[in-house]
Amino acid sequence: MKVKYPINLSKALTGLVILGMMFFFDNFTLGAWVYLALHGTYGFLWLLKDRIYPDKQWEQEVSLIQAILAFVVVCLYWVAPYLLISRGSVPPLPLVAAAISLNIIGVFLHFTSDAQKYYTLKYRPGLITEGFFARSRNTNYLGEIFIYSSFAMLTQHWLPFVIFAGFIIVIFIPNMLKKDKSLSRYPEFAAYKNNSGLLLPNILGESSQPQNQSPIS
Repeated sequence: MKVKYPINLSKALTGLVILGMMFFFDNFTLGAWVYLALHGTYGFLWLLKDRIYPDKQWEQEVSLIQAILAFVVVCLYWVAPYLLISRGSVPPLPLVAAAISLNIIGVFLHFTSDAQKYYTLKYRPGLITEGFFARSRNTNYLGEIFIYSSFAMLTQHWLPFVIFAGFIIVIFIPNMLKKDKSLSRYPEFAAYKNNSGLLLPNILGESSQPQNQSPIS
């Protein structure tokens, strides 16, 4: 089966799992509702994105054992709502506001940059060096980091940050480096790399992108 199936299943169940935790622990406080709204909505948007402009890296075939393992690993993200809801922790309003703001920025960066990459490569394959990818070669990953950091913030616990750091080290960084290696086949990549950041935007770099080109895959 495709690796996206267990991942999508986890995303689809996230809102229901969080709501179930709220009923199980009888916790309907502000923090729990905000977390449900943010993480549950993100799961729905992920499924919608996969339907409209799917990411080809999640289309690869895996065995049943690998699919089960992928599902279990992705479900580690449920540790954050469990800690928040089971402990009865109520995040202060300034923290809630900060988490919502960070989440909105993350959703914007993640989904819009993925859309740009998908439709640019669909109609004009090649190196993408403009728009969301002009200063950062992995704006989509930066958006995901903002999203999951906002979830972890609401829990006021160190464990979700450690789990997410593991995802960054084991999945995000290797994928970004693999992408750089693939893009190095383009003659323009050296100049583009010097003027963009691997993850964080290089605001001091000068655009080397001709008008008839675009960002990356």
